[in-house]
Amino acid sequence: MKPVFALIDCNNFFVSCERLFRPDLEGRPVIVLSSNDGCAISRSNEAKALGIPMGAPAFKYKSLFKSQGVVQFSANFELYGDISERITRVLSGITPRTEVYSVDESFLDLSQLEISDYTRWGGAVRQRLLKEVGIPISMGVAPTKTLAKLAREHAKKEDNLAGILSLIGLPLNILRSYMINTPINDIWGIGWRLAPRLRAEGVYSALDLTRMRPRHAQQLMGVHGRQLVAELGGQSCHPLEAFGRVRQSVMHGRMFGQDTNQFSVVESAIASLTARAAWRLRREGLLAGSAVIALSTNHHKPGYQRSGRIVKFQTPTADTGSIASALVDATNAIFNPQAYYHRVNILLHDLVSQQSLQADLLGYVDLPGSQASLDRLKALDAINRRYDKRTIHYAAEDLSQAWEPKHRLRSPRYTTNRQELPVVQMARL
Repeated sequence: MKPVFALIDCNNFFVSCERLFRPDLEGRPVIVLSSNDGCAISRSNEAKALGIPMGAPAFKYKSLFKSQGVVQFSANFELYGDISERITRVLSGITPRTEVYSVDESFLDLSQLEISDYTRWGGAVRQRLLKEVGIPISMGVAPTKTLAKLAREHAKKEDNLAGILSLIGLPLNILRSYMINTPINDIWGIGWRLAPRLRAEGVYSALDLTRMRPRHAQQLMGVHGRQLVAELGGQSCHPLEAFGRVRQSVMHGRMFGQDTNQFSVVESAIASLTARAAWRLRREGLLAGSAVIALSTNHHKPGYQRSGRIVKFQTPTADTGSIASALVDATNAIFNPQAYYHRVNILLHDLVSQQSLQADLLGYVDLPGSQASLDRLKALDAINRRYDKRTIHYAAEDLSQAWEPKHRLRSPRYTTNRQELPVVQMARL
């Protein structure tokens, strides 16, 4: 059975999520800004046509935004994450052999599905997602993941393809035309560092790369280079990574809304970020064996400082209180009241499954205590799921809101926050 992959990519995903609840924005230039409303991280096609690049600093393009009527939004990651999960549920109903590659991209293994016309099938999936979720997609279908990415790029850019391109069964001359029109820097796995090296070798397109000897490709790019040549030639080297695979780490970080030298502000940020990270651990049945805290000042300002500490737990845990308390103690040891901190990152790693936790020979691992902690937090999570997020939370999270990033232009969290649901008032006639 030959492998067949489909890559589903949501078009201008963050902007599409905003337009889902604001249909009046169709046809208008729209951008979504990063934390603290700094840079453009998603642009509508109309905004791209105005020459607004990805990562454009908002303050530099302020006059253009005003003159062209560009609609701006602060990033609403809670909304985007929920819409992404809805898309994943639809795709998992089509085939359980699904790999969520990023918040707006998923690979599907189609090799076990009976599909006679992949273009027609892709169009049906596209219409279903538009109807059930409301997000437009582009799709590439091919015998390898790399070729599926290549097909997706053309499907997104060429209007005549209506968002779908299948490379399965294409005549060789048409397949070569797509490959020769794919610049080397647009190939999955070729970054800004590798592209100049390949151009120096006379490799300017995907077709050029398929003609490179595998051994030479490996000399230039390591094993990845040999695999890349094989994938572009139709030989699959990257199988589907199973949905729900065990993650290696969980990280949460934020730039502060304003730089601070107040320990209470940093403590509140640590408690809030830890609560989110620990919830993700519990949702996936994982425990953390260690955690890292990293504090940094603004690297654009003089006197840049960065410091961090590692905390190891004798008993792996997903207990928000235990992790936050340990990280706050570690932060207290490195905190400099003369410094104005700009960002905090927390990383939970050395992850193990809750089911595989075992006692050790010296008795350091507290199995009964770990189970009691999980039971308590399971009850907390159940209450928050039923009544709303943060119905019950740790008091340290409320020490300060000064750390929270600026989101003056954030849209309502329509699907996850009851307090922000639209209110309709009807007048009696």
